[in-house]
Amino acid sequence: MRLFTIRFTILALASAFIWVSPATGQLVPGTGVKLTKVGDDFEDAEWAFKFNLPKSSKNINEYGGGSGGRSKNGRWYEGVKRGQPDVIKRVPTPANGPAGSEGALLLRSLYTGIPGRPTFKLQQDDYIADVNYRLGGSMSVSKSPSVVVRVFLPPIEEWENRTGPSFAFRLALLTTARKTKGTGFFARSSNDAETYWPGFFIEFESETDRNRDQDSAYLRIRANSRGGDYRGPVISQTGWWTFGMSCTPDGRVHYYGKPGLENLTAADHITSNFPYGYRAERFKTFFFNVCNGDNGKTWSTPWIVDNCEVFYVPR
Repeated sequence: MRLFTIRFTILALASAFIWVSPATGQLVPGTGVKLTKVGDDFEDAEWAFKFNLPKSSKNINEYGGGSGGRSKNGRWYEGVKRGQPDVIKRVPTPANGPAGSEGALLLRSLYTGIPGRPTFKLQQDDYIADVNYRLGGSMSVSKSPSVVVRVFLPPIEEWENRTGPSFAFRLALLTTARKTKGTGFFARSSNDAETYWPGFFIEFESETDRNRDQDSAYLRIRANSRGGDYRGPVISQTGWWTFGMSCTPDGRVHYYGKPGLENLTAADHITSNFPYGYRAERFKTFFFNVCNGDNGKTWSTPWIVDNCEVFYVPR
């Protein structure tokens, strides 16, 4: 695979850097007060993750795993539905990383489905930040919560050579949805709490596939108002990127991203919408997905994250 060069285009906004643009109602992630009780910078030299194996594969065979993996500092845990990545390891911060950073986190998997039993299908592992429990509950979007993360995209030669999703950064949000249970005369409707998971996927397109003459990558956005993913900006370079998502009191989700490590600004806005047609009511947490083809032989792309931060705007 050879290094690709692609134009990177993001939507530019004329508004100044203010926490909510009066013209669009967009919230720049990183605005307000940083919550030090959640998030992680991985600077503790004793940082470690305890794997309570076997990991969960409940999404495939209903097996819930062991007692659940958890980081030593209590800020991360294994999801109930899917297992955590096979490798969760503090590593030296890659070159040109965040100022003063000496440690970052490597996430990588071989078996993203059932451990030791490849499914030969696209699978994913979940790595979840403990926000909901550490804060004593979910946060109302009236407080304009946002999350900012730094992600190191390795040289393209190190990516899993498979067209499809490789990594994701996502939120867990709560809303109230109208649901109908039963059919015909027995049908009943009620308003129920619903969790949904908007976010970014980093998608790879391999030059070895038909009709492609070079490797490329882009951001896939989850989701539009009907629940469908849609194509976002192309990725012009590897190395460090800054991604952010925010929620505003009107229930919208706002997506921001750019190469480099500078704080996000209004110019880094990609899109804003009501994913799945939902209006967010509460923010629960954020998490990462590590994906691969689950063939038992090919490791996922080695993803590194750093300076994962949560903010809110005091009222």
